[in-house]
Amino acid sequence: MSLKDELSDLLNQGLADLKKINDQAALNDLRVSLLGKKGPITKVLRGMGALSAEERPVVGSFANEVRDQLQAAIDDRKKALDAAKLARQLEEEKIDVTLPGKPTTRGNAHVIQQIIDQLEDLFLGMGYQVLTGPEVEEDRYNFEMMNLPKDHPARDMQDTFYITNEILMRTQTSPMQARAMEKHDFSQGPLKMISPGVVYRRDTDDPTHSHQFHQVEGLVIDKHITMADLKGTLELVAHELFGDRFNVRLRPSYFPFTEPSVEADITCFNCDGKGCSVCKCTGWIEVLGAGMVHPNVLKMAGVDPDVYGGFAFGMGPDRFAMLKYGVDDIRNFYLDDVRFLNQFSMKG
Repeated sequence: MSLKDELSDLLNQGLADLKKINDQAALNDLRVSLLGKKGPITKVLRGMGALSAEERPVVGSFANEVRDQLQAAIDDRKKALDAAKLARQLEEEKIDVTLPGKPTTRGNAHVIQQIIDQLEDLFLGMGYQVLTGPEVEEDRYNFEMMNLPKDHPARDMQDTFYITNEILMRTQTSPMQARAMEKHDFSQGPLKMISPGVVYRRDTDDPTHSHQFHQVEGLVIDKHITMADLKGTLELVAHELFGDRFNVRLRPSYFPFTEPSVEADITCFNCDGKGCSVCKCTGWIEVLGAGMVHPNVLKMAGVDPDVYGGFAFGMGPDRFAMLKYGVDDIRNFYLDDVRFLNQFSMKG
């Protein structure tokens, strides 16, 4: 058999074998066996030395044609296998876009944040500013400018986390009141502000106390401010959070930074003022402390107490949430139990 005949047989056999190939690995093995350095075409070409000078170019040219045809057939087969693989993959991984999507759970504002948001909306509507300040505070702003010098016995009412002798974790958001009074230009109008935020006290956690809790403290400084302005403001807050059926009463109390000082009660939500175990048969529930700003506090902030006066109050959103929703353990708000928190999803 001549070399040319051998090459023709190799071409026909190679094309026949290609039709049986169904995966890339087998196709690569066939390519190597046909066109590799140790393949039959190379072996045939090595026998060209025995040919005459006239036959060599003819056989060499035919050998190149055979190699090119086999390579083209292999490339075509590879493309066909790739297309078949892609078609299978598309069929197996296809997505039915008409199917409904998987439901996702949307997050909600924490119940305490909902209370704070309600208060902020209410006070912004009355022309107040919402100011926030540092949680790591100076003793000067936290205590001294609130009429609590270092030897004042009332400091014992707020067991404090001290970082240094002069730096502490704030026990109240009142420091923002002092900072605001220092900066405010009263020639431009009154100062009306609230300061929401987290505060810290060395307290033992129990159903009604926490070492970390929230406050919203407020301040109004202007000429001719009276206790009636304070009570009217607190009544608006009570109606906003608890409903129009609740009333507010003020009782004398003591706070170093206000004089006179009061504690504010609202009608018991459980018995509507008739008296029950929740309100200890008084018909009232204590909700916050307030009073007229002490002249010393005004003086230390550079405000003339003979010209200006005002009122201040401190609200506890945590306690408001407990009262509004009948929660008997403040720790439930901080346990991150979604089953508990979902009960208050965007409630008004």
